[in-house]
Amino acid sequence: MYAIVDIAGQQFKVAKDQQIFVHRLQGDEGASIEFDSVLLAANGSDVKVGADALKGAKVSAKIVSHLKGDKVIVFKKKRRKGYKKKNGHRQQFTKIEITGISL
Repeated sequence: MYAIVDIAGQQFKVAKDQQIFVHRLQGDEGASIEFDSVLLAANGSDVKVGADALKGAKVSAKIVSHLKGDKVIVFKKKRRKGYKKKNGHRQQFTKIEITGISL
């Protein structure tokens, strides 16, 4: 059984006991959360698709940890002008574990 769920503006294909990285969510480590914007749910050959989201369908998950992603270097330069700008960014992520899918 799997489902396609909208988490923080992004769509993820999730299954039970799967761990995924999503953009930073509010909540403490070990807290349980539920996502009710399930777009598609499939159990074998039985596939249910909602017009926007399936009514009554929920995906429950547990927050495993909060962490930062790899550093991304942003470097800008204009040749022959003496302009150089270096900047870095580390995206904040939350690692969640899917504990159940209910229809």
